[in-house]
Formats: sequence, C-alpha cells, structure tokens
Amino acid sequence: MKLRAAIFALAVALPAALAAQDAEVRVITATDLAPPESIRPPARPGGTPVPEAGSGAEAGVAAAAATQPQEPATQPGVLGSLFRPREGVAGAPAVVGGGGTTLAVVSSLRPTPRPDGLEGNTRAAATRNLPGTVTRPGQSTGSLCGVVGLQGDVIEPVVGRSSGCGIQNAVRLRVVHGVQLTTPATINCTTAQAVSQWVRDADEIIGNTGGGIANLRVLASYACRTRNSQRGARLSEHALGNAIDIGGIGLQNGTELSVLNDWRSGNSATMRRLHEVACGTFGTVLGPNSDRFHQDHFHFDVASYRSGSYCR
Repeated sequence: MKLRAAIFALAVALPAALAAQDAEVRVITATDLAPPESIRPPARPGGTPVPEAGSGAEAGVAAAAATQPQEPATQPGVLGSLFRPREGVAGAPAVVGGGGTTLAVVSSLRPTPRPDGLEGNTRAAATRNLPGTVTRPGQSTGSLCGVVGLQGDVIEPVVGRSSGCGIQNAVRLRVVHGVQLTTPATINCTTAQAVSQWVRDADEIIGNTGGGIANLRVLASYACRTRNSQRGARLSEHALGNAIDIGGIGLQNGTELSVLNDWRSGNSATMRRLHEVACGTFGTVLGPNSDRFHQDHFHFDVASYRSGSYCR
C-alpha cells in the first residue's frame, strides 16, 4: 500500500514540476548594438500620425477587427493592385485613422494647368518666317530639276493674268542643299539650278560664321508685274519665273546677315562677296548700289544678254 501511494504522489507531482519549469521567466539583457528607442519611421509631414505599437488606438482597432466576422480575402485585378493598397496581405501599407495609409500623399498629384497662350506661342515659334536656329538636314537630300539637294514640288504650268506672264516648267522650291527658304519660291528650273550654285558658293564664303547658313529670307519670286512695279516699264523677269529676291541669310545661331543692315556695316565685305559671286551664275545681279528699289535685297535673275551678265 505504501509503495502504491508513493507512485501515485510521484505521478501527480511530476507534471506540476514540468509545468513550473516551462513557466520560468527568462530575462534577456540587451547588447551594446541594440537601439535605445524604437526605430519606427516618423509619420509623413501633414499626414495622419501612425499610432505607437501597443497604444490604445492600435489596440482598439485590433480589438474591433477581432470582433468582426472574417471574410475571405479577395485578390484585386491587375489595375486595382497598382492603384490601391492590398489590405490583409503581408507587406501591405498599414491602415491608419481616416481610411488612408501611411503612403498616402498630402496633396493631389493632378498636374497644374498650362499657362495661357502656351499652345499659340509654340505654334507661332514653329512656323515663324524669321531666321532662327534651324537644324540643317543633309545637303544631298532630295532631287528637283535634275539637281540632287534641291527639295520642292513640280507644279502645274503657271498661267499669268496678263499677256506675257507665266511659267512653263514651274517648280516650288523649298530647300536648297539643306538651306530652308523662309517662303517657298515659285520659279522655273533654270532659276532653281542657279540658286543651287549660288548657295554652294555662299556656303564657302560664310563658312562657320554664326554656325553656318540656316535659311534664306525670300522676299519675292514669281509675280506678274513690270520692272519695279513701275507703270509703263517692261515686263519683269519675275513675271516669267526667271527671278528671285533675297533679303537676308539666316544663320544657325539665330542671327541674320541682311542686305539692308549689313551692306554698309561691319559685315560689308561678306555681303559684297555674296553679291559678286552671283554675277555669272545669274544674268542679272542687283543690290543696294544699283538703285533705290534694291536697298534691302539682292535681285537675281537668269536673263541672258549678249554682252554678258549685268551686275550692280
């Protein structure tokens, strides 16, 4: 009997001893590398503050969540996962008071309106006829009138409103060896070929001044009128598509060599060379020294004279 009682007492005491051993409190001391306080990141300025761990607010949210019936998690679509947080999924942003998350921005990301007149100013700058910085394309692009480097359109023969006016082999010239014409020139092929040669010569004269030639400011091409629009005068070469008037040469840096301003200024030598090199390529070359009608432009035409070119 005594042995049986001893075995029974041992059987009762052993589980209690084991339980007491498992319930032993173990204190772990921090090391020198442990941070002195929480490393929780600070709340974003202007946003909803994030509750501290174990705070009443957080505990209240947890308690409320525990009492609510749990619904099966649903997976949002592809776009939904990009534009809203996936709550209930590991790694999702924490939900704070007010329904926002700690990643919510303070203000709207809607872009600011465009300034008034921006579109109009942009279009005007893209289509202006004034010289400016222009990207010069390849000098051997296109072919017109049998010349590689001329770009434009072959158009229907031009019929003049007066007797004697008109162009048979008419073209509308736009680009000459990469040099843009500010206004397309309606001329014949003979004139277009002469312009081609003059631009090549002008390119050598100007070289890299101002970054090189960007455009030609064209003042006139075909026009059914008399010389200098004077009553009773002979028909102008413009009326035959034989002539073109150049007011200035735009440079890549946005400046311009103009006939009006540079013929008698510091760029006079360059302008006079441009005038001189045209003589022979064209049958008639007129500039500021010719008469009062040509103070602001060069007049070039391909009229043929038995005595040779007429250049003033």
